[in-house]
Amino acid sequence: MVIHKKIAKYASEESSRLRKFLVLFIIGFFLIFIGIIILIVAVVLSGDSVNFGALIFVGPFPIVVGAGPEATWMVLFAIIIAVLSIIMFLILRREMEKAYV
Repeated sequence: MVIHKKIAKYASEESSRLRKFLVLFIIGFFLIFIGIIILIVAVVLSGDSVNFGALIFVGPFPIVVGAGPEATWMVLFAIIIAVLSIIMFLILRREMEKAYV
């Protein structure tokens, strides 16, 4: 009986974590989507030259692109963010492994 209670408690904690992750993922997705729409509207309404910089993660590999007169700074900033993201991922992964061992 004690083992069943432990398994049920663990399953409950895992489903709670999954729900929290899913909610944060959906909120993040919609924030990014709304931000892209705002940027597109701003570019269409302004009519000035456009600066663009983007960081896309495909699996563990970052892809950095940029266009416009200030693209060099944006690409540099995106590379810094990519490096920091990979470092944070490795640190958090190590902490998660310690927690489950």
